[in-house]
Amino acid sequence: MALTNQFNTHEVNNQPFALANYNAWLTDTALMEAVAREGAGWAKEHLREFGARTGGDMMASGFLANENRPKLRAFDSYGRRLDEVEFHPAYHELMTAGVKYGMNNFAWRNEDREGAHVARAAVMYLGSQPEAGFGCPMSMSYAAIPALRHSPKLAEKWLPKLLSQQYDPRSLPMEEKLGCTMGMGMTEKQGGSDLRRNTTRATRQEDGTYEIIGHKWFFSAPMCDAHLVLAQSENGLSCFLVPRFRPDGTKNAVRIQRLKDKLGDWSNASSEVEFHGAFGELVGVEGRGIATIIEMVALTRLDCMIGSAAQMRQAIVQAIHHTSQREAFGKLLIDQPIMRNVLADLALESEAALALTMRIARAVGMIKNDPHEAALARIATAIGKYWICKRTPVLINEAQECLGGNGYVEENIMPRLYRQAPLNSIWEGSGNVQCLDVLRALKREPETRNALFTELQKAAGKNPHYDAELSLLAVRFDDIETLEFRSRYVIERLALMLQASILLLSDNTEIADAFCRSRLTGEHGLAFGTLSPDAPVDLLIKRAAGATRSVQNSQQPLASTDTYSQIVIS
Repeated sequence: MALTNQFNTHEVNNQPFALANYNAWLTDTALMEAVAREGAGWAKEHLREFGARTGGDMMASGFLANENRPKLRAFDSYGRRLDEVEFHPAYHELMTAGVKYGMNNFAWRNEDREGAHVARAAVMYLGSQPEAGFGCPMSMSYAAIPALRHSPKLAEKWLPKLLSQQYDPRSLPMEEKLGCTMGMGMTEKQGGSDLRRNTTRATRQEDGTYEIIGHKWFFSAPMCDAHLVLAQSENGLSCFLVPRFRPDGTKNAVRIQRLKDKLGDWSNASSEVEFHGAFGELVGVEGRGIATIIEMVALTRLDCMIGSAAQMRQAIVQAIHHTSQREAFGKLLIDQPIMRNVLADLALESEAALALTMRIARAVGMIKNDPHEAALARIATAIGKYWICKRTPVLINEAQECLGGNGYVEENIMPRLYRQAPLNSIWEGSGNVQCLDVLRALKREPETRNALFTELQKAAGKNPHYDAELSLLAVRFDDIETLEFRSRYVIERLALMLQASILLLSDNTEIADAFCRSRLTGEHGLAFGTLSPDAPVDLLIKRAAGATRSVQNSQQPLASTDTYSQIVIS
């Protein structure tokens, strides 16, 4: 026997090829429908172009950016302070694409058009699928715009750089850069979400600027060109813009203590910092810091929903792609009845998450002009953020299971999705904070309750299970003494009803009815894969399987089946 054959123990077969070279927009039926439904169909060509990137070369960049985490360079070789973060080129590639296509500013560059925030939500949804970590500076730069507009002089200076389509990673004063990004520093060791316990101090100087002394326990994306920071001034908690460079061109006194060693989100740098007399400028009215940033918080909470829904989508795409090629017990996994139940159930959850996210994006975009939409955005953002972010980890784990052991090794994207999944339920307020925010809105802003039930009433009469739950909702708020204790259950039901109402008002009656039966009436177990036998399983899988169909029709096998290192744009 020839030596070359002696050790040829087996050929690799019955293993899928890695998903590559697909257009994440053209293969996502639910996304295309949601964007059109919520008034942003005009952006479809922009989304098509970006979808080719997010299903193509950005996948490879996501892997490389996670394998090569950012590094803190606190000092130069002679002991001088640097306070800079070094990134792998792949991270900069992601940032370049994100800024070019407007993950950070597409809504503001098109804010005179209907559905601008819906279109930008779709951009963020696409960009978050190959890698979520760089979404942090994208989100904060997007959300900072309304806060900066409270100070027209600061807005005039910073907005042109924040609205640029050019990513500029150089560590330079903002005047010398082609484009800028913005971060935020709110929480401290002793306070967390209780921002009024912040101890960082801001002292007014003779020229009207402020000197800031203190710390931040979580200072997201320290490489951004400036951060919005909360600090206690003479008149109370206030918001300040703290740039990386002082007006004289010297480094600002923001000392990076360390980078956080996080469960996931590896490509993004999160830090702890101290302010050693840092230069800052007041944003908005002194003593009204929380009021100044409240719209910013609403936008970053929307992005938590977008990011979580995007991770759901990528997980179900990977699961369907794998099961469409893997055979077991005489047939493809995707043809096994029990697997079809799982995949259809995951697809249903993903569609519902996307539908609610895009509806809230439309409401957010109409805050200034429509009282109903403004009130709906105020309460539905917290409801949606609570529920969608809660559902993501369990959905991704179920999708991971569809891949078996392959879903647990790092060459696959699934472990990264799973590590990332809990982040959005923690960032911008945990689940309890969201629930308390809903209760606070209902108590102090009656218009939010009116908007919520007006919205839900639109779908009345379209499904008996929906109607039965709608009649119970108001009663759930009656027992004020126990409402906070019961709030998670109440808000879960509100979230499900909002999702059901949007699906019922769309043209997909079968999907809406399946959602109502499985989520509202108890015809569903506590795990995914427990739909009833008459659920529209084939339809759900077909709608979710666009990426797999596209790849199977056009893909040539990659030289390596377990890496994205050779992906190119299709």
